Amino acid sequence: MAGLSATILGCEGPRLSPDEARFFSEAQPWGFILFARNIEDPTQLLALTSDLRAAVGRDAPILIDQEGGRVQRMRPPYWRQWRPALDQMAQAGPLRAARAMRLRARMIAHELRSVGIDVNCMPLADVARDTTHPVLKNRLYGTEPDTVIGAGRAVAEGLLAGGVLPVLKHLPGYGLGEVDSHKTLPRVTAPLEELKRVDFAAFRPLVHLPLGMTAHIVYEALGDELPATLSPAMIAMIRDEIGFQGALMTDDLSMGALPGPLGDRAARARAAGCDLILHCNGERPEMEAVVAHSGALDGASLTRAEAALAARTTPAPLDIEAAEADLADLLDGEVYG
Repeated sequence: MAGLSATILGCEGPRLSPDEARFFSEAQPWGFILFARNIEDPTQLLALTSDLRAAVGRDAPILIDQEGGRVQRMRPPYWRQWRPALDQMAQAGPLRAARAMRLRARMIAHELRSVGIDVNCMPLADVARDTTHPVLKNRLYGTEPDTVIGAGRAVAEGLLAGGVLPVLKHLPGYGLGEVDSHKTLPRVTAPLEELKRVDFAAFRPLVHLPLGMTAHIVYEALGDELPATLSPAMIAMIRDEIGFQGALMTDDLSMGALPGPLGDRAARARAAGCDLILHCNGERPEMEAVVAHSGALDGASLTRAEAALAARTTPAPLDIEAAEADLADLLDGEVYG
């Protein structure tokens, strides 16, 4: 993996242009991420994932956000439409929720691998509150750490069984965020004791996962005015207090919560301790700045990224009709959104 850029990049549309392919060949991002703008149908999507890997000359990881509910890039008529996670958790009830989430994740992994996608940005271990911003709340798994842990573990197991790497998010916890970090910076005033007891507690049993994603959020209890993505103190807390040792990527660097030019954001995130810089919108000038300032994937970051890719496996066999029937039984027949 020598010579790779410490970046994960988006692409412009549903087909890779020759110019984009040349750019990716030169930039050599560690991986790619796809959005709805990149997706038309299964045949087109499989061709795109193949072309992205061909552009960089290796089996690069290809990421997506396929949580279900509002955050779902692949949709009907070709793929299943899932309920928001919090709705499914309530629908299943406490005795069946984790098993239902595992089946759901396994079926999602089946759909992803069929079109060449091998990383899904979930589970979410953020703990929901009454005040959690609506952009996040119904994507979460519960209001208590134990519930979130059980569902998060089940989601990760389902994805891994399907040959898809999970991404643990949003470290160190976004459940107390009351504003949308796509637009502005959330600030959390809760005391450190509450953060440790609730938010950090939900992440600790999941720190063995190979990939994680930061939250663009400030915890005032730390006396640090920087969002976690740019804060050495917050990244140290993710590593030391929470214990996450996998490859840590930023949330999308172009979100409104972060200050300064894109290149400066990338350099500061790497300096803070993020291993991989995520840039999603596919806009070339922004990508060029991000690549120029993110640097090479090296040292401990390279080791963690290599370990993450080594965790990719061949999917276990799946009887999709039986899985669908099992999930319908757990959810009293109301499986899809």
